[in-house]
Amino acid sequence: MRQAYLVYNPAAGRYPSGLLAERAAQVLRRHGWEIKLEQTHDGEHITRLAHQASQEGWDAFFVVGGDGSINLAINGLVGSQTALGVLPAGTANVWAQELGLPGLTWTRWMALEESAERLAGGEVRQVDVGFCNNRAFLLWAGVGLDAFIVHRIEPRGRWEKHFAAVQYAASAVWNAGFWRGQNLRVSADGQEVTGHYLLALVSNIHLYAGGLAELTPDARLDDNLMDLWLFEGDTMGDTVQIAWDLWSGRHTQSDQVIRYPFRSLTIESDAPLYMQVDGEPVLNTGPAEIEVRPKLLNVLVPRQTPHLLFSNTS
Repeated sequence: MRQAYLVYNPAAGRYPSGLLAERAAQVLRRHGWEIKLEQTHDGEHITRLAHQASQEGWDAFFVVGGDGSINLAINGLVGSQTALGVLPAGTANVWAQELGLPGLTWTRWMALEESAERLAGGEVRQVDVGFCNNRAFLLWAGVGLDAFIVHRIEPRGRWEKHFAAVQYAASAVWNAGFWRGQNLRVSADGQEVTGHYLLALVSNIHLYAGGLAELTPDARLDDNLMDLWLFEGDTMGDTVQIAWDLWSGRHTQSDQVIRYPFRSLTIESDAPLYMQVDGEPVLNTGPAEIEVRPKLLNVLVPRQTPHLLFSNTS
């Protein structure tokens, strides 16, 4: 019998999750899983429980939450055999969108059970993990405009998260009026580049901006690489153009956008660096040092996904 933790924070996310987590646990039990249901108290508790599950050799660690909760979980799971499973109940749920799992909404109360059903019959795959100044991340690490916005709007209360897309868009427009980018020095696998950029973004997946943009159409989770995207500009008009290009998928042909696949990089600036990791604000006082560590995390993946996620399709 497979064994797993299933953890939830009753105060996090847009919806009370206790009863919904129990219903998801029942789905997994019907599929032969032994489930240990745990209520968490804060973010650090998620990481501690994940580490405990990995040390005890549990097969999986299911977390009810969004991309921020996933980040907290993987920092307790990396390097172990315990697989991450996500039951999406967060704000944007971009990792769940990448996997094709339904997010919890007012009109889709069965979403956690649907996701549990799909993951119960899914498979375990190994994925690359990034480390930004020794903190693990699965989705992205960003410097610049998006990180500036995240620092401005987080943390948010539950009622605010019901208007997450509207709030984020409004904040982006407002802050773009003040943000003029910054001079960055980048070294990616020994290749040096300098310039003035509105945004520097490292991505491991296809999607970005709450899942509204497909940033990296050919992203693979197991290719030992991540992609650095540099968006040039210093005006409000440049920001609007970048947003439009991302939404329309034209950024890959833009002369204001540079892409560098890499395994290790350093980003430096003479000004303070606003940083975000998996959509969460990170305090930083020096350069951003990022390293890709191949196949360091096990994840539970549905049998069918909306994107081709792996180089090895076996």
